[in-house]
Order: sequence, then structure tokens, then C-alpha cells
Amino acid sequence: MNTGKKIGAGLLSAALVLGVVGCGNNEDKETNTTSKGTDTTTNSPDTSSSTTEKVKITYSMWGSAEEGSVTQKVADKFNASQDKIEVEVVSIPWESYMTKLNTQATGGQLPDTGMLKEDGVIQWSSEGMLNDVSAMYEGSDSKPLDSLAYKYQGKTVAYAAANEILLLYYNKDMFDKAGVAYPPSVLDKAWTWDEFVAAAKKLTNDKNGKHPGDDGFDANGIVQYGASVENLPWQLETWTLSNGGGFYSADGTDVRVGEDASIEAIQKVADLYLKDHVAPLSVGQTDDGIQRTIIAGTVAMATNGAWNVGTSLNTAKDEGLKYGVAVLPYMKDKVTLNTGGANVVFSQTKHPKEAMEWLKWYNSEENNWGLISSGIWMPTLQKWYTDEALTHKWVDNPNFPPYEEYKSAVVDYAQSSAARPASWFFTNYTTDFNTLLGSVLGDVWTGKTTAKDAITKNLDALKAAHTGNK
Repeated sequence: MNTGKKIGAGLLSAALVLGVVGCGNNEDKETNTTSKGTDTTTNSPDTSSSTTEKVKITYSMWGSAEEGSVTQKVADKFNASQDKIEVEVVSIPWESYMTKLNTQATGGQLPDTGMLKEDGVIQWSSEGMLNDVSAMYEGSDSKPLDSLAYKYQGKTVAYAAANEILLLYYNKDMFDKAGVAYPPSVLDKAWTWDEFVAAAKKLTNDKNGKHPGDDGFDANGIVQYGASVENLPWQLETWTLSNGGGFYSADGTDVRVGEDASIEAIQKVADLYLKDHVAPLSVGQTDDGIQRTIIAGTVAMATNGAWNVGTSLNTAKDEGLKYGVAVLPYMKDKVTLNTGGANVVFSQTKHPKEAMEWLKWYNSEENNWGLISSGIWMPTLQKWYTDEALTHKWVDNPNFPPYEEYKSAVVDYAQSSAARPASWFFTNYTTDFNTLLGSVLGDVWTGKTTAKDAITKNLDALKAAHTGNK
């Protein structure tokens, strides 16, 4: 999911013709928190067999009226496929989506089911606003990847509507010109951090063609950088985990960003610009890293999410860009993060069983094929990663890099031990924490302070943000 940036309206509308919207994220927009509704208990489903009238449920989504209309057409296919449930889609503009849900929650008028931002799921669950959906896939021949389950107090309260992982993208022409081997697409051969930096130095050129470490290299006259590591706070968690630290403990109850391993990892990312001179300055404010680097032709390799294949790289490829995908380098442990916006069943519904039946159908890849085949989404169900015929159906198309390369660097990577859930799958108040951390690290990227000093001085505030205290 494009976490931190909204998919362009034109591209999204085109994808909706073939697929359907089911997840998204705008971390840079204001995040509203929920108020407790007047009825937060889970009601028993009304499944009486004495009536032939369909159970009517509502599904809320953020988007324009046009997008809502397209989604309703998909729901109409579901409505026509069986005689028990009828789904009505309610579209709400992104800007007012969470405000509207908060109002509905207070009045006990939430829809039966709907979309919810990644960073709001655990908070809503902690306030009794979401149903346990652990049983949604019981008896099914497949279920979403384990890393895509939102869990609160041991219960699954939502599944991501799409899968996304973090990858390493690279410009093949730049590598070929420099005579540098492509980064590995196979996890077993992943570069260490030192190997990554060494390759980046060979790919970094000043105006005289010199590289970092060469006599006379001009750090102020760089015309091509070797690497860029996206330093949006939520993506930085990858490197703290890779270095043996993290933002939080495994159960999400304690803050670990102040540990030496976490601080060291963040400083290494900063030093790509400050000391290694292989990366451009980035202050971690906007999620347009691939456009600013690989597509702009200024950087040879850059980290970011899998969604970039569909949102920007397909167009760039049509215009002549030769790019590849690889697994991320690693510090101590091999790590990539999963993410994906959630579809939830609200606790105020009188029809949780029917709501889950709709979501199970709606989340199936066949009903979101336009977004998957374009490369914006990745499938959520295990079988698309393990069944060779289904994997070929997904990946063997011109929108993707060569099959074996993409399968190894993305498909296999996503189901490997390296793939871990982003913290908002199990931790509350991640927006408050990430917002504060981004502010704290501002002077680290420019070298005005170190990661150790910045985090240590603000550790109490970061811990307070994690617990929801202001």
C-alpha cells in the first residue's frame, strides 16, 4: 500500500475499471482517532432461515462518488452471486472519512463493515469498536499471509486488503555502465550493509567522474548517487529490526527505539549522506522516493514499497527506464516489512457473519484483479505465493520485471522469514509515535545532531506517545 501517499486519482480510476478499491493510506494527512460508540458489544448475527429476504449490510470506503459507484458494481456481482446478503457501498471523501466514522461511532450508527487506516486498527479495537474476525477463513482453502493479520490481545481483528513489502529498486543502465553486478534478487544472496555501501560508492560519481574514497573526490559536486534509503519513520523500522533492535518489543508494549542497536541502525542510514557520500539528502517528509531517485535518473538504487511498480514504474518503463527489483540489504538480520490497509467488521453491526462473508469474497484476488495485475497491490492469500499456476497468472505479465527476478525478489521474499509485519499490525498509537520520531530525527539527517543524542533526549516523549499520552 502506498503508505504515506495517496494513489493518483487518474491511475486509481483506471485501475478501478478492472478491480476495486479496498485499501490505501495517507500518513502525511491528519489522522483522526475514534470515539467510543454507544454500543461496543458484538451482537449475534441475524441468520434466521425463516425468511427469504436478504440481509442488508453497508460497506464504507474512502473515495469519490465515482469510485463508490464502481465499487458498488463489484458489490452487485456479489449480491447476484447468492440469495442471502445484499451489500450497499457508501463512499466518503478521504478528507472527512475518519471524522465521519467517529461521528457514526458516537451515535451508534457505524456501517457493518468498511475500510480503516493501518494506524487506526489497533486503537479502534482497543476501544471495543471492531469484531474478532479470526474465524473468517475457517473452512477456506486459503487464508491471508500471517504477516497481514492485525492482532489485538491475541485476536485477529482485521486482515489487510492488499499486501505490500519493501524492496530495493535499481537502474540497470547505471549498473551496466559502472560495471557493477546487480543487487541480488535471491534472499540467500542478499547483500550485507557493507556490501551495499561498497556498491553504492562505485555507482556514485562527482562531476569529474570520481567516486567516494578517490583522491580529489568532490562531495559537493556529485552528479549521480549510488543509493537512497527511504527514511520515512515507518520504513526506518526495517533497519532497526535488521540491526537487532526495533521500535517496539515483539508484543508492542515497550519502546525499543532507544536501544543501541536501534540508534546505530538509524545513524547508518543518515551516514549514507553524511559520511559515505553515496545518498542524496532526504529529510523523511514525503513518500515520493522512487520518483525522486530511480525515475529521475539521479540515483542508481533506492528502497521503497512494492506498490511503486504499478503507481509509477510501469509508466517510466514505457518511457525507456530499465529497472530491476532486488531484496533489501541487511545489517545483522534479513528483514523487510509487510503493510496493507485494513478491511474491518465494526462491532456495532447486527450481522457480523454476513459482513465477514462479504469481506472474504471481496478480498479475493479475482475481485481486485486490476490493482493486482497492474502492480499496485500484491495478493493477500497464501495460495498465490505457493501455487505455481496462480503465481504465473499474477506475475507473468508485461507490467512486471522478468518473471524469475520478480518471483524471487517479491513473491518468495514476501513469504520468507524476512517478512515481518509493520508495527501498526500489533501496536497502538503508531501515528503519534512516528510523527514525533520524524520530528526528532530532522536534525540527524542534516548532521546537526546524532541519532543517539536526538533519541536519548526525546526518549521519554517517545514512550509517552507510544502509550497515547500527550
